[in-house]
Amino acid sequence: MSTPQVVVVMGVAGTGKTTIGPLLAARLGVPYAEGDDFHPSANIAKMSAAIPLGDADRWPWLDAIGAWAHDREGLGGVVSCSALKRSYRDRLRAAAPGVVFVHLTGDRALVEDRMSHRQGHFMPTALLDSQFATLQPLGPDEAGVEVDVVGSPAEITERAVGALAALSRPAR
Repeated sequence: MSTPQVVVVMGVAGTGKTTIGPLLAARLGVPYAEGDDFHPSANIAKMSAAIPLGDADRWPWLDAIGAWAHDREGLGGVVSCSALKRSYRDRLRAAAPGVVFVHLTGDRALVEDRMSHRQGHFMPTALLDSQFATLQPLGPDEAGVEVDVVGSPAEITERAVGALAALSRPAR
């Protein structure tokens, strides 16, 4: 039996990290942590005011998520985190070297439509362009998979489970 993975569900705002993360965790039989819960209140205030976060804002947040991931190594877990830049993912990997990424991808129009229908979330659609501008997709040397967000949450989750299973199979 393989060691349970720590999975970071990443992507721009509105791709469904908070929806897919718990579903994926349930399918994998591991705990889920909501990445937004690791943000200090100053970050939430900035984003609520449609002010994009800078790297200095993100480092403590990423370090907190990295510490959670580190504590879950060998036990498994799923955490949501935008992880838009390679440097952010590198920081998470520095804390938890075995972390694997599930990059939720989607067409901008679909993502904006989903964001516009969310209730009670602090991230306004006005920040979506900055999210897409900041996004650096997974590199070929990064442990992770891309999963398109077209379809139902159950369908997206099953694609993620399948992609992770394929990723963890040894090469023949």
